[in-house]
Amino acid sequence: MNALAEELNKALAGTVAERLLADMGRRMYFPKGILSQSAEADARANRMNATIGMAYEGGAPLILDAIRSALPTLSPAEAVAYAPTSGVAALRKRWKAELEKKNPSLKGKSYSLPVVVPGLTAAISYIADLFLEPGDTVVVPDLHWPNYRLIIEERKMAAGLTYPIFKDGGFNVAGLEAGLREAGGRRGKAACILNFPNNPTGYSPTLAEADAIAAALRRVAEEGTDLLVIADDAYFGLQYEPGLLEESLFSRLADAHERILAVKADGPTKEDYVWGFRTGFVSFAGKELGEAQHEALVKKLMGVIRSSVSNSSAPVQHLLLKALDSPGYAEQKARYRGLLEARYAKVRAFLARASLPASLRLLPFNSGYFMSFECVGVSAEALRLRLLDKGIGVISMQDRYLRVAFSSVEAASIEALYAAIFEEAAALAKA
Repeated sequence: MNALAEELNKALAGTVAERLLADMGRRMYFPKGILSQSAEADARANRMNATIGMAYEGGAPLILDAIRSALPTLSPAEAVAYAPTSGVAALRKRWKAELEKKNPSLKGKSYSLPVVVPGLTAAISYIADLFLEPGDTVVVPDLHWPNYRLIIEERKMAAGLTYPIFKDGGFNVAGLEAGLREAGGRRGKAACILNFPNNPTGYSPTLAEADAIAAALRRVAEEGTDLLVIADDAYFGLQYEPGLLEESLFSRLADAHERILAVKADGPTKEDYVWGFRTGFVSFAGKELGEAQHEALVKKLMGVIRSSVSNSSAPVQHLLLKALDSPGYAEQKARYRGLLEARYAKVRAFLARASLPASLRLLPFNSGYFMSFECVGVSAEALRLRLLDKGIGVISMQDRYLRVAFSSVEAASIEALYAAIFEEAAALAKA
C-alpha cells in the first residue's frame, strides 16, 4: 500500500470512518505530485509559473473567441437541461467528423461514435473500469502522467509495468514490445497506454517510430496476446518539428489485428484551450468489431457513466459545439498553436546557445506543452525548491526529473526562466 495512504489510514485509526472504509477507500490517497507542487507555485511563483499544463497570454488563460462569444448564447435548455448519458448527439457526430479531418487515415475505417465523458482523467478511469481487474498488467513508459498510477494500481488493483521511454535518443519501441510480451505471458492479455505528445517529456514519435510501434503491437498480438491499447491524445495536434506523427496512433491501430482493441481518449481540453471544461471523448475500434460490437461497448461505457456521474455537463458540450461551428474557429486555434510553437522555438534557441550544466541532462522533446530534464547528481526536488525561492515554479518527479511547462510562460520570459534553471542547477551541484 502506498505510504501516503497508510498515513491517512493512521489518521483515521480507531474511528468509525476507519472501520467503514472499503478496500479501495483504504488504498486511496492524494498524490504529492503535480497538483500539490502547482499549488505551492500558485502561492510563491510570483515571477514565472511553469508547473501547470495551461497556456497564458497577458497573465490570463488563452480563450478562443469562438468560445468567448458563445458563452451568452446558450438557450435555457442548453444551459441547464441534462445532457444524454452518452453526450449531446450533435456534438458526438461533429467530434467524429473532426477526428477524420485531423486523422485522414481514419476515413473508411470502422470505429464507434465517440462518447462524451467528464474529462480525460475520467476517460482513462472509465476505460480501466471496463477492462482492468486485479492482477492485470498495464504497460506504460517510466516517464508518464502520474495519475495513471493512481487509476491503475489503486482504483483497479492492477499492476503497472514500466520501461525506459527513450533509447538511443528516440522512443524505446523495443522496451514497449518487451513489456507487453512480459505482461501477456502472465495472463494471455495485456494493456498499454500510448500518450503522445507525452506528458511530461513533450515527445512525439517520428513517422518511422509510429510504424515500428504498430508493427510491434501486431507481433505481440500474433503471438496470441489480447491487447488493450489506449491512445491518450490529450495533447493532440501540437507537433513542432517535421517528420513527426501528427495523427493519433488510434488511426494505425483501428484495424491492425484481431487481437488488438484500440481505444481513443481525447477531448478539447488542450486542443481547444478549455482546460476547465472537463470534457473528453472515448472511441472504440478493432479489426473484427462492427456496428453491433461498437454499440455494445458504448452502452457498457454508458453504464459506467450512469453509475458514477450520470452524465457530463450539458452547457460545456453546447459551447463546444457552437465553437466548432464558428466561422473563425480554425483560424483562432491556428493562432494559439503558433503562439505555443513560438515558445517551443524560444526554448530550443536558448538550449542551442547556452551551456547545459553538468547536473542536467536534456531529454528529447519536440511537441506538446512540456519538456523535461534529468537531474544528474542532484535532487530534482531540491532544485525545484531553490527555484521556488526565486519565484519560479516547476515540477519535480521521482526526485530525478524536472518538468517545465513552457506552454504557460510567455515567449518574452522563456530565456530568463531557463537561465534561472541552469544557474540554480549549477549552484546546487556545487553546494
